[in-house]
Amino acid sequence: MARKKKDKEEEKIEETINNTNENTESQEETPSEKSVLELAQEALAQEKDRYMRLFAEFENYKRRTAKERLDLFVTASEDVLSALVPVVDDFERALPELEKGDTKLFEGVELIHNKFNTILKQKGLEKIVVNAGDTFDPDIHEAITQIPAPSEDLKGKIIDTVEQGYKLGEKIIRYPKVVLGK
Repeated sequence: MARKKKDKEEEKIEETINNTNENTESQEETPSEKSVLELAQEALAQEKDRYMRLFAEFENYKRRTAKERLDLFVTASEDVLSALVPVVDDFERALPELEKGDTKLFEGVELIHNKFNTILKQKGLEKIVVNAGDTFDPDIHEAITQIPAPSEDLKGKIIDTVEQGYKLGEKIIRYPKVVLGK
């Protein structure tokens, strides 16, 4: 009886070993199945790479169009403000003449002038301040003529401003026209 028990236990052990071997053999992949899996992983990696590139390209597109749109607004306002600069010049020429006459008329035009200048400043238009005796800078000023300097220290310097200059942000939209001393 002890022998029969031992034989039965040995049979069970052999059966378990055989079942384990069969399971591991069925779980092992054949070379063709492995290559299909690797191909699928490579295709997935390629699609991920393609997706990331497409996403990056779209982000660049969004950034570029936003910048172009902003530039369009700046250039559009530049055209309008450039067209209004001569109106400012006309106001500045008219104010001294009106001051000589009717004070009520002068005050009304001066109020309109101040309001107009305030709106232009809000839109970013600034005067380029040029004083007599400033050093001439060809990047900022436009020399229209030279006259003999009234004193030695004004030689090569700005003597008078004929037309005021304006800039929009950092861009000069009209250069100040100046007279130089020689």
